[in-house]
Amino acid sequence: MTITWSIASNPGRVRNRNEDSAFPVADGSAQEVVIAVADGMGGHIGGEVASQLAVRAAIAAADRDAADRVRVANEAIMSEALRKRHLSGMGTTLTLALFAGDTVSIGHVGDSRAYRWRDGELVQLTRDHSLVMEYLAAGRITEEEALDHPQRNILTRALGLEWRMPVDELVEHLRAGDRYLLCTDGLTTMVTDEGIADLLDENRLPQEAAWALIEAANLAGGDDNVTVAVIDISA
Repeated sequence: MTITWSIASNPGRVRNRNEDSAFPVADGSAQEVVIAVADGMGGHIGGEVASQLAVRAAIAAADRDAADRVRVANEAIMSEALRKRHLSGMGTTLTLALFAGDTVSIGHVGDSRAYRWRDGELVQLTRDHSLVMEYLAAGRITEEEALDHPQRNILTRALGLEWRMPVDELVEHLRAGDRYLLCTDGLTTMVTDEGIADLLDENRLPQEAAWALIEAANLAGGDDNVTVAVIDISA
């Protein structure tokens, strides 16, 4: 399988800093590739530091699977916060996909997301680690109420909160024609899954789809930094 990807990031229309990070930082094509997106939190400096540190540590963890790379990233953030007290409390989401051969393995913590678009159907592969998602799973709120719930930004799991942070992991078999999307919540809080699916369907090239998603998030208000990675699979 050949993997072709494009990554786009934008601070949005409200924030004056971009605390998201991603890897790689440019379009490309390869037989094997690691792609990651992270959404930092922890104040003016901490969020940006945490997301960049997480991505760098995860990418540098060669010969590890996707979930182990996320664990390495968590340890790097915890260690840095101990060394530099002004960064205490920083954290980040991290969703990382390792494409190799005919499989993709995904490691995930937080409320950034991984999706698969196949045969016109969009499927969310990851589960948000958020308070609202727990309310939804317990039947305390409806899906409509979850969209604008006042606590929708409260995470129940993020890198930097504890040393033994649980990491969600999954493995998918790739098919030619698949399109994968990794994104921060700056996209998913602004654009519905239906809207995302339409844009992935309408835009043939990964870079066209990536920037169309960024534009849609900003047109909807651009309340947060938004980062997307669109990955196409071909034979």
